[in-house]
Amino acid sequence: MSAVEPASPSRRRFGLPWEVWAFLLIFVAIQFWQSREMQGGTMPPLSGQLADGRQTSLEAMLHEAGGKPLLLYVWSSSCPICRAEEGTIAALAEDWPVMTLAMQSGDVDTVAKFMRERGLAYPALVDMRGEIAWSLGVRATPAWFVVDRGGAIRFAGVGYTTGWGLRARLWWARAFAS
Repeated sequence: MSAVEPASPSRRRFGLPWEVWAFLLIFVAIQFWQSREMQGGTMPPLSGQLADGRQTSLEAMLHEAGGKPLLLYVWSSSCPICRAEEGTIAALAEDWPVMTLAMQSGDVDTVAKFMRERGLAYPALVDMRGEIAWSLGVRATPAWFVVDRGGAIRFAGVGYTTGWGLRARLWWARAFAS
């Protein structure tokens, strides 16, 4: 009969092996570095043409949200991670106000065609040259902002995120809105 060896001191003290802690630290550092230039504080006014041809603004979208926080999701048609998250954003848009920003994905007709082909129904503000995204400090896609009813940015990030993570941030922004 073999004896069970006790866990190493580092495993007992912190609950996880040092490799896991190192990975988490590196992951958080990369996330921080990637989002260092992203807009904070109050979201600046955003307006333009949606892929369906309508004109809109962030202010109008927040008004339509009826007090709920809004997710501003920045994507590009050439971004493979953005494509992987399409279903997550579509599902989220069924329960929460979502406005997306199609960064450097073509003109209105090109973005509309892309969305039709992919079966995407959420609103997409067309940012043909990436000027809006650049003004928000977005340097890579996907990126996202959770904006509360007063226009304050509560959370911002870049890279892949889960639907549950976005829902938790939206809930938090609604629960603790000023």
